[in-house]
Amino acid sequence: MTIAMMSPGTYSRRALALLPLGFLVLLALLPLARLLLEGWDGVHLELFADDYLQGRLLWSLAQAAMTCVLTGLIGVPLAWVLARLAFPGRSLLLRLMLLPFVMPTLVAALGVLTLFGPRGISGLNLQDTPWLLLYGNLFYNLPLVVRASVDGLLALPASRLLAARSLGASPWRAFWRIELPALMPWLSSSLCLVFLYCFSGFGLALLLGGQQWVTIEVEIYTLVAYELNLADAGALALVAMLVSATAALFYAALEARMAVPAKAEPLALLALNTLRRRVLLASALLVLLLMTGAPLLALLARAAQVEAQTWRLLLNEDTALALFNTLRFSLLALLLASLLGVLHALAARRSTLMRAAAFLPFVVSPVCVAFGLLLLYPGWTASLLLLVSAYALLAYPFIAKSLAAALDALPPNLPAAARTLGATPWRSFWRVSWPWLRPAFRRGLAFAAATTVGEFAVTLFLSRPEWLTLTTLIYQHLGRPGQANLDAALLLSVLLMLFALIAFAAIEWPEKNHAPDR
Repeated sequence: MTIAMMSPGTYSRRALALLPLGFLVLLALLPLARLLLEGWDGVHLELFADDYLQGRLLWSLAQAAMTCVLTGLIGVPLAWVLARLAFPGRSLLLRLMLLPFVMPTLVAALGVLTLFGPRGISGLNLQDTPWLLLYGNLFYNLPLVVRASVDGLLALPASRLLAARSLGASPWRAFWRIELPALMPWLSSSLCLVFLYCFSGFGLALLLGGQQWVTIEVEIYTLVAYELNLADAGALALVAMLVSATAALFYAALEARMAVPAKAEPLALLALNTLRRRVLLASALLVLLLMTGAPLLALLARAAQVEAQTWRLLLNEDTALALFNTLRFSLLALLLASLLGVLHALAARRSTLMRAAAFLPFVVSPVCVAFGLLLLYPGWTASLLLLVSAYALLAYPFIAKSLAAALDALPPNLPAAARTLGATPWRSFWRVSWPWLRPAFRRGLAFAAATTVGEFAVTLFLSRPEWLTLTTLIYQHLGRPGQANLDAALLLSVLLMLFALIAFAAIEWPEKNHAPDR
């Protein structure tokens, strides 16, 4: 089955690839090349001999590495409990672990501050300590490690564990000798992503790192926005890109060499018929609640205590403008992202290069993307076209990857049968292929929507002052003194959380008129 038969009209795979590849070249590759040039010109040894910048770089590496260690130590036991024990609501809990992925960084940061800030409801003030940022990193990345580890444990053939137990191996020995080695491909690849996300993260580090625990991404933003020091910022961005590229290549190597797909009957789930298993489950649920649920619950609890008059800010002109701009920019970006995502997925059906190209926006931080665009297109700075295009660049890979996976699962005989019955390529696509692809498109679109609504770094670089969004308005309130501004930021964060929950519901909502059984 060729791409031309799979796709609408008579477009070839190369024709389908022209728009997404051209978009990536103009919005990602060329800006990154310009950033590399700026960084190379700005590199001088005395810059990296500076104790302050050395500290920022070392802390950026250290907090990412520490998060990997913590997520591994906490995530593997949690994954074992979820993969091996049967309990009511298990499938729902596994789906709910996607929720942190759609939460904007500002919502997560406000939740962490509400919990462990100066007046946090926990009574424990972690501000100006490294633990505040590490906890925020755990909120986002622990579910990633747990989900990947659950998949790895479920992929282990039941016969291997049963054979080990029949030979007298204790459950602990069977875990170390059988389960953990089989789990390593999934665990290692997820930890590579954790390192990449933490090292290149911006929003959490900006709000939770304070003055003392600034990461390299925040330092780049400070040099550009406040000091106009493009040379030093470019040099730091070059270092950041090299580290991110190394982590991304390591991740790709692990995926290619260590992951061995296999279809096997998983081990039967264990019933909760012993005290030990009940204690294990209760402990796992408590840890998940503390690590991933507590910040969101704390944010909602504190917002509920806000005085009634503060709620009037939702009717303010600034709030209305921020809401309008957020929805306007997101809608325009989603329209462009949908087009790019569909074309990219269709073109990548038999192209390894196109599949790899979809990962490019994931492995480069939004700060580096925005900085590169700022350098390459100075005349387009603060233009609606550039801002929306940057949003779409960060969002459309979710659609492309989701559709590409669905296309892989599409039986080739279905479109072929439609064509033999006289259906045109367009009719075959819309009546046969698209119903199959629609759930995947909806999931990818929901992730893309969550990305655009909560986008923060690109907006700070490329937006005009009058182009307030919910994220920039929240950041403005946080930068002003007084309890009223903090309460305003809390309420706006709850509104942003509501948008994220809508996106999450769209991801998990069952498809009634779905394609044939997969």
